Amino acid sequence: MAERMATGPLAWAGQALLYGLFALVIGVFSRWPPYQVLEPGQAIIKLSFNHQGKVVADCQAVSAEEQAKLKPTMRQTRICPRERSPITVELDLDGATTLHHVAQPSGLSRDGASSYYHRLLVPAGTHQLTIRLKDDVRSPGFDYQRQASVTLAPAQILVIDFDPAKGGITLQ
Repeated sequence: MAERMATGPLAWAGQALLYGLFALVIGVFSRWPPYQVLEPGQAIIKLSFNHQGKVVADCQAVSAEEQAKLKPTMRQTRICPRERSPITVELDLDGATTLHHVAQPSGLSRDGASSYYHRLLVPAGTHQLTIRLKDDVRSPGFDYQRQASVTLAPAQILVIDFDPAKGGITLQ
């Protein structure tokens, strides 16, 4: 014979008590401890990019003698390197260099995009920004540069990105 579960008033009261206790625990931990993302008067600058640097060298022509040494299926008229340049980024905040990072290209052959993300907490107010980015190891200096004066309100987030289609370094 199957066992019968208790369905009397005491079982209902016990179940209601357990559900009430569970709801109380959820209610307490949804309000305590208090969580604050930023201190009062702070803003965030986020530097984020995913960009493929230029190739590290030009394609080279293959001579007829070099081609003759190769199997017929391996013969090419030009050999082009796959490796990409690392991306160097610098951020100056109010005249002082705050960030300098070199992002290496991804991939086994170092032929993928370089990615980087950095979050910087700053006091709210007006700041002078200078962002420099280099994506070609063969060129001297930085390939892209942007200077801007930004006014950040408390808890505002400024995103610095790189988009070649929009002219380079963007501020959003």
